[in-house]
Amino acid sequence: MRARQWTGVVTYHGEGPGWDPYTGQLRVVDMLAGDLLTFDTDGAGGYARQHLGEVAAAWRPRRAGGVVAAVERGFALIAADGTVTRGEELWQDAGIRMNEGGCDPAGNFYCGSMAYDTRPGAGTVYRLAPGGEVSVVHSGVTISNGLVWAADGTFAYYVDTPTQCVAKIRLDPETGRFTTPEPWVTVDPADGAPDGIALDAEGGVWVALWGGSAVRRYAADGTLDAVVEVDARQVSACAFGGDDYRRLYITTSRQDLPEGADPAAGAVFTVEPGVAGRAPLPYAG
Repeated sequence: MRARQWTGVVTYHGEGPGWDPYTGQLRVVDMLAGDLLTFDTDGAGGYARQHLGEVAAAWRPRRAGGVVAAVERGFALIAADGTVTRGEELWQDAGIRMNEGGCDPAGNFYCGSMAYDTRPGAGTVYRLAPGGEVSVVHSGVTISNGLVWAADGTFAYYVDTPTQCVAKIRLDPETGRFTTPEPWVTVDPADGAPDGIALDAEGGVWVALWGGSAVRRYAADGTLDAVVEVDARQVSACAFGGDDYRRLYITTSRQDLPEGADPAAGAVFTVEPGVAGRAPLPYAG
């Protein structure tokens, strides 16, 4: 399959696509610009850009309306009217930022961090509970990336990009911490590095390949069974959307690319892969 370009070049470092079921709109982050973008139904039409801070790392819809977001060093709640309420900064090191996350079936929002210089082991995964409490659930990661829960909620798929693996993790029922990630699928570095991920209704896992110009689908047994080609090299993340969740939206990045080297980098792409996705799990706070 080949994805088609759905927007113009609208981001520098496009990430975190997701469908908001409460508004029927696609949202993505322009991460290093600190902006949350909300699109009209037609990607060729207009979009709104809201500045959240130095970094807008990840977001999810809120059951109460609006969205929850991870910003450079913490979390923020954005009300339906656009009002932003920031939580406290979770660390002081200006060399560390939030990167990617997602929600579990209980409505907790997770986001993992990374060092700007990508030094090994500097990242941590934080959990924002519906009541606003924040806890550390995983540490010692390098580039904390895709995180999505299986349909039955018993485990999640998780990516720490330099491992070249999509791993399975479970939560310790007493502490809420992640168990040791168990490698599930390994990507050859020649094919790119695993980045953002999405789960479809059949249990297939879609993996964006940074540096690989593609999104891959792995069946529930780990078998590679579909590839979506993308006309941009740095493919960062993917998510299902639309009224029936049969459209896959794909973000791309022009971070650190020479001018003109990849003309479509920073655009959002889309494809209808023939399988439906799942509605995003919302934040319960």
